[in-house]
Amino acid sequence: MVTFSAAVRPLVSHLQRQLVRHAMSPRITPVRRCNLTACSSKYVLSQMHPMWHGPLEVPGGDHQSPIDIAVKKAVFDSELKPLESSYDPQTCQQIWNNGYSFLVEYDDTTDKNTLKGGPLQDKYRLCQFHFHWGESNDWGSEHTVDRRLFPAELHLVHWNSDRYTLFEEAVMEENGLAVIGIFLKVGKRHEGLQKLVDALPAIRHKDSVVEFTRFDPASLFPSNIDDYWTYHGSLTTPPLTESVTWIVMKQHIEVSHDQLAVFRSLLFTSAEEEVQKSMVNNFRVQQPLRGRAVRSSFTPFLREAP
Repeated sequence: MVTFSAAVRPLVSHLQRQLVRHAMSPRITPVRRCNLTACSSKYVLSQMHPMWHGPLEVPGGDHQSPIDIAVKKAVFDSELKPLESSYDPQTCQQIWNNGYSFLVEYDDTTDKNTLKGGPLQDKYRLCQFHFHWGESNDWGSEHTVDRRLFPAELHLVHWNSDRYTLFEEAVMEENGLAVIGIFLKVGKRHEGLQKLVDALPAIRHKDSVVEFTRFDPASLFPSNIDDYWTYHGSLTTPPLTESVTWIVMKQHIEVSHDQLAVFRSLLFTSAEEEVQKSMVNNFRVQQPLRGRAVRSSFTPFLREAP
């Protein structure tokens, strides 16, 4: 893991809350209309978000995210433990449109929202969660499973409070972050998600913020959280630090087409801008695996992929 020098840290610290914590990523448009079995390598960058216009320096560069998860190539690890999460809905603070996604943020000054177990050796605090989604139900997820795309992907971002004192410190260091990834699939309405969906019209424009309280992030978990894949990767936004232990759930959650339509009604742009741009396709292109092992907590030959 590459650690930034003291000279760079002030700039990085300034960027963290704006770029990392608020989960911005490049805008991507498919070359052609893809279906759920299409290869994500068919994407090209188009109409890039301003933060991607300049050259980006990738620290390390060999363990970037997202990736495709090849189910039969994943290594079953019997030592992987069940995940243990404990969340306090009272610590939910606000929801806001940061210009590339919407963020639900939690008070992370104490250990009231924690994640441990699984592949993790330490305790991690929940900082925020956000989603990535496409302009149609045919694509939107950052990760894929055997090249299969999902309409959207949920990321719950946690930082290592056993080793570090601040999110800004953890995001730069080895084993600093743990992100749970959950795929969304179109089906029946998700009752746990609806409170969040109902709040979205109030933050339609960039920089809109509203109070959002008493939301339990565990309500967005699939019924089975014991089956997952895990690998060492990176943030999918600048500064792209390779500080993330990814935990990608095998089981997806179902949401309705109408619920996803509300996601797509949000805007990348502020109310003052003349040209309004829909908030869609807010995900990063996939990155090479480069010899990394993807471990699974289950045996793929005995259970089907999602």
